[in-house]
Order: sequence, then structure tokens, then C-alpha cells
Amino acid sequence: MASQLERAVELMDRLRSPGGCPWDAAQTHESLTRYLLEEAYEVIDAIETRDFALLREELGDLLLQVLFHSRLAEELPAEQAFGIEDVAGDLADKLVRRHPHVFADVVAGSADQLNETWERHKIAEKGRTSATDGVPLAQPALALTSKLVSRASRAGLDVTPPQTSAVGQRLFEIVRESVAAGVDPESALRETARGYRAAILAAESVDS
Repeated sequence: MASQLERAVELMDRLRSPGGCPWDAAQTHESLTRYLLEEAYEVIDAIETRDFALLREELGDLLLQVLFHSRLAEELPAEQAFGIEDVAGDLADKLVRRHPHVFADVVAGSADQLNETWERHKIAEKGRTSATDGVPLAQPALALTSKLVSRASRAGLDVTPPQTSAVGQRLFEIVRESVAAGVDPESALRETARGYRAAILAAESVDS
């Protein structure tokens, strides 16, 4: 009997195949990017509200995006094509390779030391030559700044940003202080924004 994951792969194949769903058949990697981003944010929202029934549903929607992109990749020219099995295989190989303290005879360190080891493995595997390599510029500004500050710090670089707007400079300094204190500025601001939203709702209920 096929697993539920195998069933999902088969259903994705059916939707994409001739005679399947016209909408699914019309999609491309580019057209799906907005949904991939939306689903990722909805997963985060379910985590932050600790709605685990919703989290289960949203993880399924996020998995759909992985299945969809993998199915589209099967249709690429032979030298570029790959499928969900290749994606899963690459992931499994990476997990083994980057966890020598679990799958090989290497002594494990602290969580911070293991995180540093993971980063060194990534640098070596991807042949990165700059602290900025692999940092996606499309991510939210707070998260982007936090990642760049962390990368610069890890590389031993003390870099001053160029003069831009006064607001931008102040925000940058707050992010740099947050990173130095071990605080994720994106999560911290989201928490405050959620509290602010609750305060707005409370004020509206009083007025009504």
C-alpha cells in the first residue's frame, strides 16, 4: 500500500498531466512563487498563534509547493530535469554529510558549536568566497539586515553601512544591536506588531 506521501505525488502527477486540471497545467515556477511565499508565511502564522491543527494544514499546503515545483522540474530538458525523489535524495545526503556527530565518528559539541560547524560545511560545499554569498536579497528587510550583520560578524568584518536615510540608519543600528544581543529582530518586531494589533482590536471593541 502506497504511503500518503506517495499518494500526494501521484495526485500531483494526475493534476499536471493531460486531461488533468487546466489551472495546474498552466502553472510555471515563476507563477507559483507568490503562493510559495504566502504558504511559508501562513506556516509561520500558525506557529506564532500555536494553532497546531492549522499548522498541520499549512504544512500540507507548503508541501504542495515542493511537490508542484518538483513536478514542473521533471518537464525540464533532460540535462536539467529532476523530480521529488532527487530532491529528497539530495536532502538525505545533506543531512548525513552535515551531521558527522550523528552519522560518523565525530564528537558532538554544543548547539552553538554545531550551528557553526553546519555553516562551515555550507561554505565548503558551495564554494562561497564572500560572506554575502547565498543570502537572498528578496527576504524582508529586517531579516536581510540581520543575516548580513551575522555573516559579517562571523567573517570578522567590521563594516559601516553607507550613508542613506536617517530612518534607515537608525533601523540598521537597532538590528545590529539585536544581533549582538542574540535577538532575532524580525521575530521581535512581529511579536510587538501582534500585540499592537490586539490593542487595536481591543480599542475598537470599546468604541463599539
